[in-house]
Parts: sequence; structure tokens; C-alpha cells
Amino acid sequence: MSRAALGLALGLLISGCASAPAGPERGEVIRRILPSSVQLRAERQDGARRAASGVVLASDPAAGRSWIITTRHFLDPPGPQDLYVSSPGRKGRAKAVVAAVSPDLDLAVIRVDGLSLPPVRLKEIASLGDEVWVVAFPWGRRLTVVSGVVSQLVSGEGELPVEGTVRMVDASVSYGASGGGVFDVESGALIGIVEGYRTANVSLPEAPARVVPVPVPGETTVIATRAIVRFLTASGLEAIVPR
Repeated sequence: MSRAALGLALGLLISGCASAPAGPERGEVIRRILPSSVQLRAERQDGARRAASGVVLASDPAAGRSWIITTRHFLDPPGPQDLYVSSPGRKGRAKAVVAAVSPDLDLAVIRVDGLSLPPVRLKEIASLGDEVWVVAFPWGRRLTVVSGVVSQLVSGEGELPVEGTVRMVDASVSYGASGGGVFDVESGALIGIVEGYRTANVSLPEAPARVVPVPVPGETTVIATRAIVRFLTASGLEAIVPR
């Protein structure tokens, strides 16, 4: 190849690289999704307390109101209880109420007044191996970001999809992470929320008779955004579906 031709080829290559649209930096993506992640607490008159995580689906800045998706089992057993929402970077907590509960899916919507938070964007389709972040509050404490990949998709009998609706991720979670957002790393869009996780009983060396349930990596189950949208529509909450 002549020097002129080589120079032209290199010029085209450099030009092509320079003109390719750059995606958002990961730091920018994570900063965008953290304010949409919240900590939830339920307190009962008998002193019982529960913790979970949630994701902001919609907000009304004029009314100072936000709607949050989480898991239904956070509210179990049904009964009088006070609900509270805490948001990263904000002091104190705001009181919340139940807006909707799914009769067949492990989903619930919490409405909080006096707190307008940025909502997420949704993404319904994922591929096996896609990188994800799980943002949650394990053990009802510190905000935590855990990385992983999409490890399993929803499939029918005899199907072996490589692209579709997420069912599992391999990010390890624990108590209090239920309802936490599962976000696509590239776009920052929500692909689902944590439903639960499988555990293995491990005995302690100093107390063999005592066993501790330890989350099994790769067995974190996810409720996909497609199911969330279906629940919101059936509950008459189409207006809060992120666009």
C-alpha cells in the first residue's frame, strides 16, 4: 500500500472514530439513577419493623408528590402500619401511604407526599450477559450499589432465548434489598426490581448447630418492567408509567 493510500485509510479510521456518538460515562449514569432509589420502612404498633427498597416511577413537582414501586411482601402481613421513605442526600424521612397492591404479582406502589424525586426510565428488553447495577439498602442501612449481569431470561416451554425479559441477575443481595432497582449499566434505564433471592444454610464454625442463610450468587430473582407496566395499567395508574 502506498503512503498516500495508507494516510487516507488512517484518516478515514480516525474520522470514523471521532464521529461515533459517545455514550454517557458510567459515573454520569450512576449519579442519575441514585436519586431515584429510596429506602422504605414499615413500623407497626406492636413494635415490629420491616425494611425494603424502592424506585421512583413518577413525581408531581407542583404537588410535591412521588410514586414508588416496591415488592408487595414488604407490606405483609396486611394490617395497620406506618410507612416511611428516605432518599439519598436528604435528611429525615417522609410519611407514605399504599397507593396500589397487586393481587397476583409481588408488587405494590407507595405514594409519598412532600417529596418530589426524579423518576426512572424503563427498558423492557435485555440480553443475557448485559451488565447491571442493583441499587438497594441491604439490612435497611446504607445505600449500596452492586454490579452483575443478566443471568436468566423469562422463557416458555422449549424456548432458549438470549434476548427478552429479565428473570434473574447474578448480583448478590440480602434482606432489605427487595424492591431495589435493577438498572442497565449502559443506559441507566430500569429493567426490573429485586423480588428475592435463594439462600443456602451455612453453619458457623464456632456454633455448628446454628445456621445462617447466605444469598446464593446468580439466584437473585427480578420482576421485570413489563410486569410492572402491566400491574400499573390494571390498577388504573397508567398516568405514572414512565415515558
